[in-house]
Amino acid sequence: MVAGQTISSPETQRIAAHTEVALEVRDALKRFGREAAQIQPFWRRGARKPSETTVAVDRISLTVRRGEIFGLLGANGSGKSTLIRLISTLLVPDGGTIRVFGYDVQREERTVRRLINRVSVEASFFKKLSALENLMYAARLYDLPGAYARQRSVEILRSLGLSEKRLHEPLEHMSRGMQQKVAIARGLLTSPVLLLLDEPTTGLDPRSKHDVQRFILRMREEHDTTVFLTTHDMDEADRLCDRIAIIDNGRIVALDTPQGLKDAIGARIGKNGATTMEDVFLALTGKSLDDDFESSDFEIG
Repeated sequence: MVAGQTISSPETQRIAAHTEVALEVRDALKRFGREAAQIQPFWRRGARKPSETTVAVDRISLTVRRGEIFGLLGANGSGKSTLIRLISTLLVPDGGTIRVFGYDVQREERTVRRLINRVSVEASFFKKLSALENLMYAARLYDLPGAYARQRSVEILRSLGLSEKRLHEPLEHMSRGMQQKVAIARGLLTSPVLLLLDEPTTGLDPRSKHDVQRFILRMREEHDTTVFLTTHDMDEADRLCDRIAIIDNGRIVALDTPQGLKDAIGARIGKNGATTMEDVFLALTGKSLDDDFESSDFEIG
């Protein structure tokens, strides 16, 4: 975000209050390839022909209701992170429309950015600074009052299980899991009405995952926050999400409640009553999400 674009939480809530649809994606399309090849260094241009393209998001349509926790499950390279980047205005779609609380992500980008925040697994920081210093720096970019930002930062970090004595510790001394908690705290600092969480609990131990999941539920209950979540953790998706979409090769192949997906796949494979989200994912994509995650920590595209 850019300094001067953030507004107070009550005003953000007012802007978003005119619709019960938090996110509307219609025929969203994103391609990579030809343009990217043209700007590659000369020694890499032979690796891909300029005419080749990859469709990362292939005419996806979905609707997320206000106050919903919506999950998106997909293997690495399936297009889930690309879709989040399109929603968060970090990428420009090649086709279709995306609206956040009725505002078009291209034509009304500044308003959309006031309503959202994004947490990703590749979050970057000033590693020499402490957790609190990083959050205070972010608060200045968001034009948040200093006293409020400090109080809010300490409150969030405590809620995520970070002890007060570690607030002043340089991030370079913290584990990846602890750094991810700081990234989540930064995303929650502005009390966004649409929170985009891209693999938010990757690298966290079970207790820290529980802390984060509990705080996500608190954000929904106390701040009317809508959550769009991608995750490799099937239990997390099953436990947190009101509805889940399965994405494969840039397309949505199924969308329902967790129980609805398990019932449908259970009836298909003859495993009624004992179907897991792992069974659902394997049946719909032919892939094991756990194996895929072990082979690659980050999604490309």
